[in-house]
Amino acid sequence: MSKSKTSFVCQNCGAHFGKWSGQCSDCGEWNTLVEAPNVSMPHHKKSSKPSVSTGPNLGAIAKNDRMNYSGSQSGVVTLGSVNVTFDTRLPTGIIEFDRVLGGGLVAGSVVLIGGDPGIGKSTILLQTAANMANPESLAGSALYVTGEESLSQVAMRAQRLGLSSDYLKVMTETNVETICAALTQEQPAVAIIDSIQTIYTDAINSAPGGVSQIRESAAMLTRYAKQTGTALFLVGHVTKEGTLAGPRVLEHMVDTVLYFEGQSDSRFRMIRAVKNRFGAVNELGIFGMTDTGLKEVANPSAIFLSRYDKPISGSVVMVSREGTRPLLVEVQALVDDSAGQPRRMALGLDPQRLAMLLAVMHRHGGIHTSGQDVYVNVVGGVKVMETGSDLAVLLACASSIKEKPLPSSLAVFGEVGLSGEIRPVPNGQERLKEAMKHGFTHAIVPKANAPKNLMGQFKGINVITADRLDDAIDRAFEL
Repeated sequence: MSKSKTSFVCQNCGAHFGKWSGQCSDCGEWNTLVEAPNVSMPHHKKSSKPSVSTGPNLGAIAKNDRMNYSGSQSGVVTLGSVNVTFDTRLPTGIIEFDRVLGGGLVAGSVVLIGGDPGIGKSTILLQTAANMANPESLAGSALYVTGEESLSQVAMRAQRLGLSSDYLKVMTETNVETICAALTQEQPAVAIIDSIQTIYTDAINSAPGGVSQIRESAAMLTRYAKQTGTALFLVGHVTKEGTLAGPRVLEHMVDTVLYFEGQSDSRFRMIRAVKNRFGAVNELGIFGMTDTGLKEVANPSAIFLSRYDKPISGSVVMVSREGTRPLLVEVQALVDDSAGQPRRMALGLDPQRLAMLLAVMHRHGGIHTSGQDVYVNVVGGVKVMETGSDLAVLLACASSIKEKPLPSSLAVFGEVGLSGEIRPVPNGQERLKEAMKHGFTHAIVPKANAPKNLMGQFKGINVITADRLDDAIDRAFEL
């Protein structure tokens, strides 16, 4: 027996509680519990087999179209008896998008993509759907389901982007059972749901966009994708903090999570893979926004480099590595006298790591910033996630303090430890090759990343190695 009782649901993790409290005991977030009335609360203990509510059409789908992608029947088997097959990648028709996805779209995968309003989520997915709906493509069919716009609005966007709309099928619907029934009838190779916050299921009596609705609707769509092999794109809204709205379990349910980075008023857009079961994490795709949609950038390093008439202080070019490729970005630093409490501000970098690096530079580099404001910015709006930027950040700060510019032909990379040592970073030779390709003639790198044969393919660049921070600073200002 059960009775109807008011419960409270955490908007961050989706946990249920019988009474309200200021902090969620599961995820630790504050002020995230929201009242969810008319929830059936059972008197007895939870069963070892929790029941999952599904719509009537989803049950028919599971019965008629169930496919086991593990290669074996359901039940307990040995790992060695599982037949392993390599997944076929479906090209999206956009090279940079394929790169972020890990080489293309895997059949039966679920991709969650989020970003600020107006940054280009619907644009790039409409371009992808139009490309994959072409009978000549490997996918051959696509269905675009919109819950936020009318069909005329979608058609107007397609015309503005110059997309072929002869083969792409579209649908306006927000009920997940109806969507699954339409997917069963059409059987597209790829489907796009724009957006998951507008989808609801009849099995739950609450408004669309709530934690329970998002979780259950996404679970139904994910089950459908795994059972039928249809690849799904789910568009997600983001909060004011820049994270995907809805329960955190949503990111665990899907195979790939993509985030748009950069400002909506900027010419360039960046898509980063923060989770990918079929490819590299932190892979970055760079696009340019044009009148005809998002276009891939052929030489991404060039857009982050500023060419000055003469060298300026506080500017250093570092060789970062985003995903599977090296990327040249410019780091700028401004160190000035503080009028009060010194500030440390970083854009595109971790501010806490910046404070730590400044302490290392004071202790092991002989340069202090105790009474000065320090501002560090990565040009172009890109976010550098790796520690290989440490040496470039400190050299830029030292250049600003000394008011002495470093050579514009200098590229830098390396991790700085707490004891002042310069630690190696992965793929050092690939970074050097990227610097050489863009005309850099000097490079300061960790000693462990030095190429063994400088007279071979690295003959055109002066590789300076350093194993201590003070040595790297001295060598940089000797150039």
